[in-house]
Amino acid sequence: MTPDVRDRTGGPSQVDGLGGCAVPEPVWDRALRLIGRADEVALACHVTPDADALGSMLAVGFVLRSMGKRVAASFGDRHFVVPRLLRFLPGQDLLVPPSEFPAAPELMITFDTSTFERLGLLRENIERAREVIVVDHHPSNEGFGTLDLIDPAAAATAVLAEQLVYRLGGSLDRDIATCLYAGLVTDTGSFKYSSTTPSVHQMAARLVATGLHTEEIARELWDKSPFGYLKVLSVALDRAVLEEGLVWTYVTRVDRAAYGLAYSELEGVIDVVRRAGEAEVAVVLKEDDQGAWQVSTRSKGAVDVAAVCAALGGGGHRKAAGFTAYGTVDEIMARFREELGKA
Repeated sequence: MTPDVRDRTGGPSQVDGLGGCAVPEPVWDRALRLIGRADEVALACHVTPDADALGSMLAVGFVLRSMGKRVAASFGDRHFVVPRLLRFLPGQDLLVPPSEFPAAPELMITFDTSTFERLGLLRENIERAREVIVVDHHPSNEGFGTLDLIDPAAAATAVLAEQLVYRLGGSLDRDIATCLYAGLVTDTGSFKYSSTTPSVHQMAARLVATGLHTEEIARELWDKSPFGYLKVLSVALDRAVLEEGLVWTYVTRVDRAAYGLAYSELEGVIDVVRRAGEAEVAVVLKEDDQGAWQVSTRSKGAVDVAAVCAALGGGGHRKAAGFTAYGTVDEIMARFREELGKA
């Protein structure tokens, strides 16, 4: 049985069974009012979406559509393509390319997007939106909406998305649960990160109870890659450098082009590099199709990489963060080492 929706006429102040949340009840109330009176809701997540971003957005999109809302969901990449490993997620008929996204939305909701810049091509749309609700769990998110549903203690944006589903009067079915589970399981590292709390397992239990196929989800997310990924991974590992407390490597556009590999396929490289036992911090620089370097960082806990990345124009979590950079690999790593030394 799904938890009861909060009584909007003065009942319990929490959604039964979901536990605490850092977002105050009056903020939730205003979000529900904004959504309730909107005929059209425009949903957006960050560029090159991961499972938490896309899954959270699609899950809420399902509920909004069931409420009779006109729903358009998108992400601001110039090459608008859902990453291969996320194409199993249901609800992708809600997606429209940035060119078809409402130019001046009545209400826009962003998911898992820690900064305004991470919206890519949709930055102009959000500037013209009448109301903007930000749904996120990144500690570095200082709030850029007219209303912010931000909980840095949440293990994933999917946690907040589940609350929003219930508060809107929705309930879980297998499609919604699949979207939310993908976000939850990836952002907790298959429940191995320190963000995995009892409430995380309780949420997972609610999602699995809908009949979703966890084995199939795991296979899509982690156990299927193009052969070219193995070749590019071998190149990245061959050029990996171990310094004092730091391991790093990089992947260029040329590396990918040699094996016809899309940029979105590089997400897992950092998870291999970070395994180096001698290093506290891991860094992978990935050159995107426009020539910018998307830099992923991971920490084992002693170093706050979110602070390091924030100093370089990015952000994220204490143990997982990133930033965008331009220049040569050596120049970028020199700037990173300088900020890392301060941390």
